[in-house]
Amino acid sequence: MPAPRKYPDELRERAIRLVMDLVEEPGGPSINGACLRVGDQLGINGDTLRNWVKQARVDAGKAPGVTTEDKARIAELEREVRELRRANAILKSASAFFAAELDRPSTR
Repeated sequence: MPAPRKYPDELRERAIRLVMDLVEEPGGPSINGACLRVGDQLGINGDTLRNWVKQARVDAGKAPGVTTEDKARIAELEREVRELRRANAILKSASAFFAAELDRPSTR
């Protein structure tokens, strides 16, 4: 279960938009500078905002990396692999148990 979000989605989107607008202005600050400025104004940690902006740029195709959608799919597949490995381990144990039962001489 993911951790609860400290900031509402609306605030996150607004902060990202403000940073991107500042960066795209002619002679505007760097992404780091814009994150610090907007973060101070909105009460968001600059590093947190920088991570949001970085992920938004990846999701928009403006920067290389793994998109949010792909990260969710990878996490889902990893969960599925864990479940399948666990099921396989249970089935192996069960088959070994029943094979031993069949090999045991009957007492009847």
